[in-house]
Parts: sequence; structure tokens; C-alpha cells
Amino acid sequence: MPDPAFNPGFRFTILDGLILLGGAGATIGVASLDRWTGVAIAFVVLHFFLFCNVLRMPRPLELMWAALFAILAIFATATIVTWPFVLSISLLATVIITIVQMRRPSYHGVAWKTLNPRLPQWWRNRTSRE
Repeated sequence: MPDPAFNPGFRFTILDGLILLGGAGATIGVASLDRWTGVAIAFVVLHFFLFCNVLRMPRPLELMWAALFAILAIFATATIVTWPFVLSISLLATVIITIVQMRRPSYHGVAWKTLNPRLPQWWRNRTSRE
């Protein structure tokens, strides 16, 4: 099996565009019924784009964020907490996992040349060992 291509930095595919368009449509449609649920949809869709296309976040960090958001969203739906609380805590989690991701030797998202100039060597070492 050939090594995966070294392709760091921002990425955008047709599927990403379709997801963003679908998310925008869902946001507008749902926001007309319930403003905060519409905001929550936009928040999640934009995080999908940030994590997958801009920061190139590894799956475990994405899933930790998603689990936190889902739990908080359930609490907001049950009116235990407010949507602004959910969004604030989720945004704080975004900042924390973004910092964690950008400090990893495997960081390959936007600005990787500045933040992680040793990435090409890390990639060569990783792909030559497998």
C-alpha cells in the first residue's frame, strides 16, 4: 500500500461545500422556528469546517468536542442550562483543543509552515516506519 500523500494546509472539496450549503439551509429553516436551535446548527456546521478543513483536527479531539457539545445541547433542550452557556463552554473547548492541536508535532492545518516547520521531517519519519 503506498504512503499517503503529504498534503498539509487548508483543504476544500465539493463535499465540504455541499455540507456548508446544507448547513446554511438547515440553519435558516430551523432558525425561523427556533432561533437558538438554528444558531446551534450553524455553530456545529462551522466547527465541522474549522476542524476538518482549517485546523485538520484528529478524530479523537473532534469527538471529544462533539460529545461535550451534545451533552450540553441535551441540557439546554431540557432547560437545565441556556444556549448562550452551551455556546460559551463549547467555544472555550474549541480554543483549548485548538491550542492542543497546534502544539502537536503532527499539526498540518493552516499556517503549519510557521507553527510546525518540522512537519515534513515528522511526516517522512512516520511514513517510512509504517
